[in-house]
Amino acid sequence: MRRDRRGEVDPEDVELFREAVRDAVPLAASAVRVTHHHPMPAVPVQSLLDEHDALAESLSRPLDAEDALATGEEENFVRPGVPGHVLRRLRRGQWVVQGVLDLHGMTRVEAREALARFLKECVRRGARCVRIVHGKGLGSKNREPVLKGKVRAWLALREEVLAFCQAPPTQGGGGAVLVLLRG
Repeated sequence: MRRDRRGEVDPEDVELFREAVRDAVPLAASAVRVTHHHPMPAVPVQSLLDEHDALAESLSRPLDAEDALATGEEENFVRPGVPGHVLRRLRRGQWVVQGVLDLHGMTRVEAREALARFLKECVRRGARCVRIVHGKGLGSKNREPVLKGKVRAWLALREEVLAFCQAPPTQGGGGAVLVLLRG
């Protein structure tokens, strides 16, 4: 409908509208009312409380190296008391790799024994930075890395290990770690 400058509807439009709806019949009141019944979903109150408690606990204490390794989220480790710049230098590749151990094709038991022998020999030789190749798991069952998490956990338990981090892509990337040993 058109309105003039004062906001009033044009009388011709009013007449056209009335002509258009002349045969219209009002709906009965019951037909106009529409009701929808949506059951309220059950609220898992205990689950919400548990999630809240877990979040509060995770925020209340810092994540230590052992917890981080257990979650599989932490790719780096630095022993308490070792300055932060040591890990930064290791990540940047500023240490010369003085030995490499490749664990491809080994079982967990074989890998753990080989790692222990390798680290002992590196410390005896005075090597400071070594690379451990554990693989990405592409050849294992379900194509998941078997040794990746194990190697990181084993390294964190060894006193001679000061720090470790994921190797740069040119040195194995997610399939290897660089390890800094005590001097």
